[in-house]
Amino acid sequence: MKIKTLCFTSVIGMLAVASCKQNAPQNTAPPATPVAVAEAKKAEAVYYDNYQGTVVSINTVELRSQVAGFVTGIFFKEGEIVPKGKVLYEIDRRKYLASYEQARANLASANANLVKAQKDADRYSFLLKNDAVARQTYDQAVATLETNRSQVAVAKAGILSAQTDLSYSLIKAPFTGRIGISQVKLGAQVTPGTTLLNTISSEGNMGVDVVINEQDIDRFYRLQKHSTDSTFRLQLSDGTMYKMPGKIYAIDRGVNNQTGSIRVRVSFPNVNGKLRDGMSGVLNVLNDESGNRVQIPFKSVTEQMGEYFVFTAQDSVAHQQKVTLGPRLGDNVVIMNGVNAGDKVITDGFQRLRDGGKITLGSPQQQAGPGSAPGAQGQGKQQGQQK
Repeated sequence: MKIKTLCFTSVIGMLAVASCKQNAPQNTAPPATPVAVAEAKKAEAVYYDNYQGTVVSINTVELRSQVAGFVTGIFFKEGEIVPKGKVLYEIDRRKYLASYEQARANLASANANLVKAQKDADRYSFLLKNDAVARQTYDQAVATLETNRSQVAVAKAGILSAQTDLSYSLIKAPFTGRIGISQVKLGAQVTPGTTLLNTISSEGNMGVDVVINEQDIDRFYRLQKHSTDSTFRLQLSDGTMYKMPGKIYAIDRGVNNQTGSIRVRVSFPNVNGKLRDGMSGVLNVLNDESGNRVQIPFKSVTEQMGEYFVFTAQDSVAHQQKVTLGPRLGDNVVIMNGVNAGDKVITDGFQRLRDGGKITLGSPQQQAGPGSAPGAQGQGKQQGQQK
């Protein structure tokens, strides 16, 4: 009985070993991963560097009175275009008009005294020649004549000063431009050089001020000497592009030692007054590296630890390439180096690839089935063999 049990156990053990050997997975190479590829091509790549900017009027003046007094007249409509020389404000002129009339009277009196002194000097000169008057009397007459001449000069200067103050009582537009909302009302008292009356800005060429890093100074100096109509473009706050081209108007005198930046002003023609002082916008500056560049689909790029890579297909083998990216242009991206024109770049199915992995060309989605991840088909076949 024991012998029969032992034989039966041995048979069962041998069958189990045979079954394990039959079901053991075979050492076969993993299947090729289906991928889709696109050819890297050279194409014209025109792209711009963006700088946040502010529209400024090239000519802007704050209007302040140079004489004290009360505002007795306002002669403009707020927000309108005023021509050069138009009277905008009047400061109480009575005091300055009286000073001017007094200065004119002083000049007339000084001229009369000068005429009398001149006649006295001529008379004493004739008498001195005939020894009919003392030399001292003649010298006094000559001194009086010179004094009166100087008094005439003082009176003329007084007229000029009074005339200037009188003219300052009328504040005029220094140039043709748009005037803002008045900061004072009729009857307000103004202090010379302190009280702000208004601000006027020209609306001819307008500037766009941007701040650049000091590393870009040489580039902008080159653009100041040599630029085209496509070098500078302005994107307005509503997202539209301003149609007129710009050019560098001025580069600030020095670098801010705290921020390491410098201000650049680019001027644009102000067509139909569309640009207004204080508007915001984005200044687009043509990149120096624009031109005929290699481009590939952006979806083929992967990032690893801040570096960018793509897979290229070479003789059914995937090779991972490190690339340097340029700007993105729609669905494509510019490749500065790492990929050459004509290379086959893998665009789909590279998620499970490794450098040197086998690939087969096709549609990963169609071969794997709807909703399957790339490479799922090959994985399913391998699991079926194990079962």
